[in-house]
Amino acid sequence: MDMIERELMLLIFSVLLFSCNNAKPPPEPSARTVALIERSKALKIRGKKVEQSMLRKKDSIVLLIGGSGSSSESTVDVENTIEKEIAVNTIDEGFVNIEEISGEFVLDMKYATSDNFLKEKVYSCAKCYIRKEVATALVKANNDLLAQGYRIKLFDCYRPHSVQKKMWKIFPNPGYVADPKGGSIHNKGAAVDITLVRSAGGGVDMGTDFDHFGKEAHHSYNGHSKTIRSHRKLLRGTMEKHGFKTIRTEWWHYNFKGNRGYRISDFKWNCD
Repeated sequence: MDMIERELMLLIFSVLLFSCNNAKPPPEPSARTVALIERSKALKIRGKKVEQSMLRKKDSIVLLIGGSGSSSESTVDVENTIEKEIAVNTIDEGFVNIEEISGEFVLDMKYATSDNFLKEKVYSCAKCYIRKEVATALVKANNDLLAQGYRIKLFDCYRPHSVQKKMWKIFPNPGYVADPKGGSIHNKGAAVDITLVRSAGGGVDMGTDFDHFGKEAHHSYNGHSKTIRSHRKLLRGTMEKHGFKTIRTEWWHYNFKGNRGYRISDFKWNCD
């Protein structure tokens, strides 16, 4: 290497060294910038998880109905599959007629008459079928009430899914009737609509009629007399003691807590 090349290399090295020593470090990002970067990372991670979850659900549906198909075809097939699952349950040994279990109930099956908010009869006859486990708990609750001078009157019990569809067709309002697409606990045979009557005969004032869809039917409503509130408290306390739970807006409606293991059914009872 000749003298000129050495001087040139030295000059380049000196320039580079000078540039490095005098270079200013990049400014520190602001707290807002850091927060935005972290949020962006979190959103990306969340987006990936949602995408993976959607793919898993899609795979599950494909496995259920077979083949890939279009989204509209898949929706129809899934609905048909649900209908088939319900149809399989048309003869279900898990249901019992409450009158064959106990003769201590009073039946006033409103939907077997036109004396209901639909103003139309939707049951072929007045029968109260429910799941055997639910019936056992209901009998225990009624026995407790009998010891106190009361008994349970039944307004509605198990409701076939086909009847749920009929009710929805007559009155398609989710505030009054459960959408049959999701079904009702009544369709599982694990819900009852009830009131109290005196065991020796005579009604009990509960503040409103059955299927009164107003604030006066709510459990939290305090505008009723002390006597009415005590009647509701007695019914609720007894039912909860034996495994039932309320819904906020209907003092008469009780769901059995163990209903998650039951499927929606379209079991039809015999009117003979």
